[in-house]
This record gives sequence, structure tokens and C-alpha cells, in this order.
Amino acid sequence: MATQLHDATHLGYVRLIINDMERSLDYYQRGIGFKLNRREDDVAYLGVGGDDDLLVLVERPDAPRTPGTTGLYHFAILTPSRLALAQSLKNLIDTGTPLGGASDHLVSEALYLTDPDGNGIEIYRDRPRDEWTYKDGEVQMAVEPFDFDGVLAELYGNAEAWVGLLPETVIGHVHLHVANLQEAEMFYRDVVGFELMTDYMGSAAFLAAGGYHHHLGINTWKGVGAPPRPVDAVGLDYFTIVLPNEDECTRLIDRLTQAGVTYKMRDDGLFVRDPSQNGILFIVDAS
Repeated sequence: MATQLHDATHLGYVRLIINDMERSLDYYQRGIGFKLNRREDDVAYLGVGGDDDLLVLVERPDAPRTPGTTGLYHFAILTPSRLALAQSLKNLIDTGTPLGGASDHLVSEALYLTDPDGNGIEIYRDRPRDEWTYKDGEVQMAVEPFDFDGVLAELYGNAEAWVGLLPETVIGHVHLHVANLQEAEMFYRDVVGFELMTDYMGSAAFLAAGGYHHHLGINTWKGVGAPPRPVDAVGLDYFTIVLPNEDECTRLIDRLTQAGVTYKMRDDGLFVRDPSQNGILFIVDAS
């Protein structure tokens, strides 16, 4: 089925529940390179310069950790260039921020980390689309060794002081743990309207709008039938999908209604939960 989402659909901010705000702000500002946009009581809004928020942190000191549930695998920070990725890597090294892994995915080069509350993070850069390869209509992705030497070589002759994530940085994708892959794939493809780009050994699938390699990853790596993350637990509160106009929101509502999916209209957008109870907020682009 062709995607039902407009090609301009993209991801917005990610909202996480964490235990200790000061600890998380230090990690995300010093280690990752976000800037604090504002702070309101127990909520902090972070970005990369400008008005847009990319990460929202909600402090809940007593929130439990619930391993083995559905929820966030990682959210992914898309840097604008290989040089920008190299600058992030150097800052991780300079600040002693632990790196959990790194891979070449053919379409991208990626670094993986875990924040102090166990939330997964990816920092990556895309290869140009004309370098992506396809087989039987599916974009080809893999897990290959990361070229640390090649990435760090981008810094030669580019020794500017670290100033944090660049203003062109965005949230590129979100990857979720789900309880049932087929059920989740049908929801995100047939109801939300993403296009299936590729699957991975029957345990993960990758979906997108506009021909991107993926705006959304889903997997059953916490186990088929994994229980949902409690709403008051540490982890993903919700992520946001940005629709380009009100007409797209109306069409989404029609699909939700036809599928019998419960949704809630809020002041900040349309809120829904996927079949594994992961929260999604759809917002209309105000620009």
C-alpha cells in the first residue's frame, strides 16, 4: 500500500519521563549538545537554537523503571553532515560520555548511547539518497562496522570549538518496542499512513513518509507479547508527528475513525496510542 501521509510529514519533539532533572540536563547539554530553551516547574524544553523544541524532559523522581515492556528503543538525532557527526563524536570523547555502540547502516552512519535513565539515543548522519540501494522495492539497510577513522578525519582542518548540536539538527526517527509486529505494522501503515520501507528478519520493520529510509522503527526485541510500559514509568511519554496542514489531520481522523481507534483532541494536537500503548501526538505544522 502506498503511503497515505503527505511527503512533508516529519517528526517533531520527543517527550521523556526522567527521574532527576539536574542529572538529565547535564547529560543532554554537556554530553549530547542540546540547549535549554526554557524550564517550567518539573518540565524542561531543549532544542538546538531557535524556537523549536526537540526534546522535552518531565521530572518524576518516583517514576519506576520497567524493563521488559514496550516503549522506547531509541530516539534518533539527525545531524546535517558527516562533519557534524564527527563533532558530536569528539565531544562524546572529550566529555567522557559513554558510547554504547556504533554502526554503518548503508543509508546512514550512527552512534548509540543510553541516557542516565536508560533511554536509548542515536546520533546519526544520512548518506545522500542517490547512494541508497534498493532490492525488490525495499531500501537496503544493514549493520556494518562504523568507520571511526573516516568520520574523525572530517575534523582535519575543521577544528572549530564545540558549540553543541547545529541549528539544522532534527529528530530523524523514533524506534519503538512493540508487542506484536504485524499488529503494529498494520496500525502505522494502514491507519497512520506510513509506507513500509523494509523489514528485518521478521522481528523489526521500518516505515516512513516521503521515501525516507525510516521515520519509525518497530521491533519485538523485548519479546512478542511484551506488556505495555506503565504511563507513570520512566521512558517515552510520547513522540510527535508533524503534519503539514489541517487537511492531512482531517484525513488522519477519518482513518482513525474507520479503524475504530480511540483518539483525543487536545490543545496541543491529536493524541493516540498505538496497539502497544506507545503515545503519539500529531501536530499541524505552524510555519
